[in-house]
Amino acid sequence: MAQRQVLLTLPEVSELTRLSKPTIYNYIRDEKHDFPKQVRLGPNRVVWVKSEIDRWLKSRRDARHEEPQAA
Repeated sequence: MAQRQVLLTLPEVSELTRLSKPTIYNYIRDEKHDFPKQVRLGPNRVVWVKSEIDRWLKSRRDARHEEPQAA
């Protein structure tokens, strides 16, 4: 049986990540942030796949352990 994909709206992504809406779109445009791309469902409707947002958040948490510690 296929796993059901949970889809998030922009306000839900903003709430989950604690990023503002403009920051989310800036992160999408700037590839260094590797933020998940939205999925277009229609001319005026986009969503994000929750598992992709969760993976992005985990990668950010993991990255803080790789950064050099300030003296």
